[in-house]
Amino acid sequence: MDEDTPANKVEDVVGSHVEDAVTFWAQSISRNKDIMKIGCSLSEVCPRANSVFGNLDPKKIYGGLFSEDKCWYRCKVLKIISDEKCLVRYIDYGNTEILNRSDIVEIPLDLQFSSVAKKYRLWGLQIPSGQEVTQFDQGRTFLGSLIFEKEIKMRIKATYQDGTLIAQAEYGTVDIGEEVAKKGFAEKCKLTASASTCEEKPDPGQLVLRNLKGPIPLWGHRSNQPSFSRPKGRLGGRPTLDLKDENDAGNHVTFPKECLAIGDFNLGSNVSLAKIKQDQKLIEENEKLKTEKEVLLESYTALEWKVEQTTQELQQEKATIMDLTKRLESTLKTRVGTRMKNLAAKIERLKAIRHVNISVRFGNDLSDAIQVLGEEYFTIPASLNELEIIWAEYNLAQEKIKTCQNVSEGSALIARRNEVQQKLCTAVDVFILEVDELPLSKRLKALQDLSASLEAVYGQANEGTSSEEILKKFHDWKCDKREEFASVRSDTEASLRRLVEWFQSALKAFDLSVEDSLTSEDTIDNIDEILEKTESSVCKELEISLIEQGDADKEIILNTYSQVLQKIHSEERLIATVQSKYKSSIEFKKQIIECLNKTPNLDHLLAIKKTLKSLKARLRWKLVEKNNLEESDDLDGSEIEKIKQEITQLRNSVFQEIYREQEEYEKLNSLVQKWFPELPLLYPEIGLHKYMNSGGLFTMSLERDLLDAEPMKELSSKRPLVCSEVNGQMILLKGYSVDVDTEARVIQRAAAYHRACREAKEESGLLPLIFLFLCKSDPMAYLMVPYYPRASLGAIQASMPLTSEEALKVMKGVAQGLHTLHEADIVHGALHQNNVFALNRERGIVGDFDFTKSVSQRASVNMTAGGLSLMSPEVKAGKPASPSSDLYAYGCILLWLSVHNQEFETNEDGVPKVDQFHLGDNVKSLLCSLIYCRSSMTAEQVMNAECFLTPYSEKDTEYAQYKEEEELKLENSDKYKEKIRSGEIHFA
Repeated sequence: MDEDTPANKVEDVVGSHVEDAVTFWAQSISRNKDIMKIGCSLSEVCPRANSVFGNLDPKKIYGGLFSEDKCWYRCKVLKIISDEKCLVRYIDYGNTEILNRSDIVEIPLDLQFSSVAKKYRLWGLQIPSGQEVTQFDQGRTFLGSLIFEKEIKMRIKATYQDGTLIAQAEYGTVDIGEEVAKKGFAEKCKLTASASTCEEKPDPGQLVLRNLKGPIPLWGHRSNQPSFSRPKGRLGGRPTLDLKDENDAGNHVTFPKECLAIGDFNLGSNVSLAKIKQDQKLIEENEKLKTEKEVLLESYTALEWKVEQTTQELQQEKATIMDLTKRLESTLKTRVGTRMKNLAAKIERLKAIRHVNISVRFGNDLSDAIQVLGEEYFTIPASLNELEIIWAEYNLAQEKIKTCQNVSEGSALIARRNEVQQKLCTAVDVFILEVDELPLSKRLKALQDLSASLEAVYGQANEGTSSEEILKKFHDWKCDKREEFASVRSDTEASLRRLVEWFQSALKAFDLSVEDSLTSEDTIDNIDEILEKTESSVCKELEISLIEQGDADKEIILNTYSQVLQKIHSEERLIATVQSKYKSSIEFKKQIIECLNKTPNLDHLLAIKKTLKSLKARLRWKLVEKNNLEESDDLDGSEIEKIKQEITQLRNSVFQEIYREQEEYEKLNSLVQKWFPELPLLYPEIGLHKYMNSGGLFTMSLERDLLDAEPMKELSSKRPLVCSEVNGQMILLKGYSVDVDTEARVIQRAAAYHRACREAKEESGLLPLIFLFLCKSDPMAYLMVPYYPRASLGAIQASMPLTSEEALKVMKGVAQGLHTLHEADIVHGALHQNNVFALNRERGIVGDFDFTKSVSQRASVNMTAGGLSLMSPEVKAGKPASPSSDLYAYGCILLWLSVHNQEFETNEDGVPKVDQFHLGDNVKSLLCSLIYCRSSMTAEQVMNAECFLTPYSEKDTEYAQYKEEEELKLENSDKYKEKIRSGEIHFA
C-alpha cells in the first residue's frame, strides 16, 4: 500500500502522463531502478503466465501487454467493457488503455506492491467552469509541454482522500501552476479549512474523458538517468467525473461510452470534439466488422469441414453399395442352389429333433407322473388308526401309573394298564399282518425313482401350497400346446409332400425321353410359392421345438412340477410313517413278549446291596482297628501298614460294588421308562425314585465315614470340605446342610448340571460330578467331585502364571463349559478364578457351584479377580443373572489373565477399560465384545472367536526359565515329592 505523503515534503519527479490542465501523473526520480527491475521481471514472468478468467478483481494488480511496444507493464482494471475487453490503468505510468482479456495475465505476489507513478494536482488551481473543449485540450497540451520528461520539484501541500497529491510544481525557477493560470487554462480556487479539497466544476456536457495513446519521450536521452522502456503517456480530457483511489483501484469507475475512444494524440496536436466522435464511430464500426469477420471465418471453416466429411461419407457409402452389388450378383448366380441346400439342412435338423423326445417341453413327463400318483396312490391302512388310538390309551395308562403315589390305587391302574396292553398286542398283530400284504418297498422305490427323474430335469422345486387348480391349469395348457404343435407338424408334412410331388412332375419336363412332357407353365411357375411355404412350415416347427419357453409357460410347468413333487413327498412320508410304525410294532411285539414272560427281578440289586452292607461293616471294623493301633502305646508300624492296605482294598471293593449297583439302577430306570413305571411305587425302599430324579447321580450306599478324608480348610471355610483317594483318583467331598425342602432342590440342581455334563461327554468343559449321597446321622448332603490340586486359576496365577498361549487354550475350554451350561438353560452365576481349573495348564474346565443356592443368590456375591469385580453392571443394577452376566465374568477373567499383575482402570460403573492395555487385536476385539456389548453374544460365538482359532505362537523363554527354577525348588520339598508319588500334581 502507498504510504501517505506528509505535507510540505519536497519530491523530485518526472512527468509521465497528463489528464487535464491541472492534473497529471509523475514518477519519483528515486525509483528509476525499481522501474527497470519491474520491467525485467515482467518480461520473464508474463509470457509464461495464465490469462485471466472469471471475475476480475479491481484491487488486484495484473500484467498487461501494451499495444504499441508489445511490452508487459503492471496494470489495474478500471472497468469491464464487455466479456472480452477491459479498461486498465498502467499504475507505474498513469496512462489507460482498453485491452483484450487475453492480453491480461496473473502475476506473482512479489510483484503485487504499490505503484511507482503518483497522481498530482496543481496547488490552488481548478478548471474553469464552462470551459470549451478546444481550450480544455490546449490546456492539457500546454501542461504536457511543461512537465513531460522533465525533472520537476513538487512541494506537497495536501492529499485527497483518493490519494491525489496537492502540490506546487516548479521547473527550475518556473512555477508551473502560475504559467498555466497565466495562459487562462486554469483559475485560482478557494481552499477549504481542511486544505484537502479543491473543487472544480467544469460543465459535464462540454468535457469528454479522453484515453489517447500518444508518444512520450524515453528517459534514455537524459544523461543522468538510466535508459528503460515504459508505456507511452496519455493526454486525456477529464470531465468532472472523479476516479477515486485509482492507485488502489478499489472501485469500478463508470465512464460514458464516448469517453472510451482510442486515438492517436501528439502533444502538439489540436484535436476537435467532432474529430474525436468521428474517430470513435470508426473504431466501433471497425470492431464490429472484425467480429463479423471472425464469425464468418468460423462458419466457413465449419462448412468446409462438413463438406469434406460428407464427401468421405459418400465415398464410403459408394464403396459399400458397390460391394453389396457385387455380392448380390454373386448370390443371384447361386440363389437356387443355396436355397435348396439351406432347406435340406433344416429338414435334416428337423428329422434329428423329431427323433429326440421333446416331452419335457410339453410336460408329458409331468402328465405321466400325475397319472402314476393318481392310479396307484398309497392310502393309510385302516388298522393303523386303530393302533394309534390304543397306543395313546396305553401311554396314558403308563403316565397315570408313573404319577401315582398310592399303592392300592396303583394296583388298579396296573390292572387297567395290563388290559390295554393286551388290546395293544392284538392291534399290533393286525397291523403287522396288513402291512405285510402291502407293496410298500416297491411303491417307495417307484416314488423315489420318479422324484429323482423329475428333479434331474427341473431342479429344485419352489415351496408352495397344494392346489388342484394348478393341475387343472396345466391340463388345459398342455391340450392347447399339443393341438398347436399337431397343427404345425401337419402343415410341415403337407408342404413337404407338395414339394416332393413337384419334383416328381418336374422330371417329365426335363426328361427328353418322355414324349408327353408338361409345359413349363404347368410345372415351373409355382416352385417359388412351394419353396416359400415349405421353408415357412419347417422354420415354424423348428422354432416351436427349439425356442425357449416363455415366462408364462415356464411358470405353469414349474408350478405343476412343485405340486407333483409335493404329492410324491407326501406319499413318501406316509409310507415312511407306516414303515416306522411297522418297525416299532415289531420291536414292541418282541419286547412285550419278553416282558410279559419275565417280570422285573430285583434279586440281583438286593444281592449287591447285601454285599455292600457286608463290605462296609468290614471296612468300618478295619478302620476301628487302625485307630486302636495308632492310639496304642505299643505301636507296630508293619501291622498298621498292613491294615491300611486292607482298608484300601476294602474301600476299592465298596466302590466297585457301588458302580455295579449303579448299573443295576440304570437297568431298572430303563424298564421304568419303557414298561414298568410302577417299580418306584412298589419298591420304595430301593430309592429308585431318587436315582431317577438325580439323573443317576444319587446313591444310597455311600457314607462319609467310609472315606479316609482329610479336611481342606484352606479351600473353603463356609462348608465341610474333605479330600480323599478312591481307586487311585483324588476326590473332594463337598458337604451341604440341607432340610426337607433344600434336599429336593439340591438334587434337582445337581441332576440338571450332571445331565448337561453327561450328554456333552468329554467335550462338556465342566467339572464332572461323581456321586451325590445323604448323611444318615446328620442333615447333610455330600457331593463327590474330582480333585485337581493347585489347578485353579487363582492358585496357578499366584505361583506360576499362564503364558498368553496357555491362557487362550484354557479359556477356550472354559467357554465350552459355559456353552454346555447355557444350552441346558443353566446360568452358572458364580464364575471366578477359584472354580475355573486349568488341567495340565492347557485344558480349561468350569467348576460346579453351590447347589443349595438359587441363581440370584449365587450371583449376588461380588467376587473379584486381581481387584477387578466380576459382577456385571446389570446384576449390580438389580437385574437377574443371565448367560450374559456369565460372559461378563468370563471376559473379566480373560482380561485378568492377559494383563496379570497390572492395575485396572474402570469407569463409573466399575467396568474395566480395555484400551489401556497393549493386547493383540483379536483378543482386544473379543474382550470389548464380552465386556461392553454382550447383548447378542453367546458362549458358542466366544468359542469360535478369532483369537482361539489362531492363538499366539511366540515362545515365552522367560516363562520357561521361571518354570524350571520353580520346579527345582519344589523338588527339594518332601511334601512335593509325596504329592508327585500320589499323582496329585501334574504340570505340563
